[in-house]
Amino acid sequence: MTDDIESRYRRMLLIRRVEERVMQARTQGLVSGSTHLCIGQEAVPVGACEALRPDDPLIATYRGHGWLLARGVEPEQLFAEIMGRESSLNGGRAGSAYMSAAAHHVYGENSIVGAGVPIAVGLGLACRSAGDGHVPLVSIGDGAMNQGNVHESLNMASVLRIPLLVVVENNGYAEMTPSSTLTAVPAAQRAAAYGIQGVEVDGNDPAAVFEVVAAARSASLEAQRPVLVEAHTHRLAGHYSGDAQAYRPAGELDAKRLADPIVLARRALPEADAVRIEEDIERTVDEAFELATSMPAPVAEE
Repeated sequence: MTDDIESRYRRMLLIRRVEERVMQARTQGLVSGSTHLCIGQEAVPVGACEALRPDDPLIATYRGHGWLLARGVEPEQLFAEIMGRESSLNGGRAGSAYMSAAAHHVYGENSIVGAGVPIAVGLGLACRSAGDGHVPLVSIGDGAMNQGNVHESLNMASVLRIPLLVVVENNGYAEMTPSSTLTAVPAAQRAAAYGIQGVEVDGNDPAAVFEVVAAARSASLEAQRPVLVEAHTHRLAGHYSGDAQAYRPAGELDAKRLADPIVLARRALPEADAVRIEEDIERTVDEAFELATSMPAPVAEE
């Protein structure tokens, strides 16, 4: 159990420190364009990726840095890609919001809300046809549940009996609008309309996410139908890099920080173990960032 707690804390902390360094790099002018950080949501990709086979297809949203890191992408390559350097991921062409990692079976982030779901349905159809026991996972935000292509894709996947995991990262906001003001029926409850299973989980607890996603994966394979997992979490950073979060009610962020998955995980560890992990992650991130900044820019002729 202690090993699991340490491992999950290490992986979540890596994501947190990388995201914080990305924020710093953008302030320094080293990153072009917007970035969408997953600070506060680290437990979802860490728990979910642990429950998957390493070669299960994976698709993320534009808030996808944490999913790539949880899948094993090296932080120096992620930094390099975000800064437009000649990374081994996409050679600096994808940037923050469009990264893919073929070696890790990550078939891209997607900046169009909900657009990863129809792609994941295609991947699920390929997995079913191959009969190889793979189950794709696609991550979407709660706002994506109001997109027509998501409805069409879930219906199609259910009708055609396609194994698929749809993880809805419900962070309480669809961009700057409270999710509670946009929909009358929670995401997990909508699953019944497609004849599929919908479950909820505490998205700030990586162990709970692992258990629920592992069970959902088995259920999806057995039923040959999608399973929708609604993970309740909260983003502690803005929607994008220029978001001042002036729309948040007074005191909301302070209250949500009490459920920060990093803080909760650290409390479960002995102080000496937590400090050792933190020092190791600081070194890893420092070295990765230094290596990434030394990488050349892509050649314009290419």
